[in-house]
Amino acid sequence: MAEKQKAEIKAKTEEKIPTQKIKANFARENAYAEDQESRTLYDQSRFGELKDSKISYSLVEALYLLEKKKMDILDGKNILTYDSFLKKAKRIQPNFWVRYCVFRDLRSRGYILKTALKFGADFRVYDRGIKPGEDHAKWIVFPVHESEVLTWYEFSAKNRVAHSTRKRLLLGIVDEEEDVTYYECRWIRP
Repeated sequence: MAEKQKAEIKAKTEEKIPTQKIKANFARENAYAEDQESRTLYDQSRFGELKDSKISYSLVEALYLLEKKKMDILDGKNILTYDSFLKKAKRIQPNFWVRYCVFRDLRSRGYILKTALKFGADFRVYDRGIKPGEDHAKWIVFPVHESEVLTWYEFSAKNRVAHSTRKRLLLGIVDEEEDVTYYECRWIRP
């Protein structure tokens, strides 16, 4: 009986995992896909955003999936390599690599990240096990390279954004080795 249940669970799990790479098209600041694999991955782990019948991937999501060999990205008829896509992304977003290091680190730790432009931040981060739509994000994240200077006014502005959106402020500091150190800042009332 236990073997039969294990086989049923395995069959259900295998149905959810895309068997083929997602085929996405590069479009300036996003990548778009319409195939079943992209929908399956979205349902499973919330990569991308649903827009009509397509799924739109941010540049960091697309590079992450390209790195994990779960996606092929087409620019016209050419398939982009990791390096060629990275070069394009860096031209579009000058702070791209620092943002990507933080995205990759948190995503590999089991967190779901989504853009947070409307909150005035780079990303909003959902706690492990929480999917967007099920509950609110716990943090907003600002990726920063260790060599950048952050004034008290900039820090205060970031902290106010977090406080006004009822999220915790998380600074992701990326060093020269691409390791990320996180600092969580919260308002307290003495």
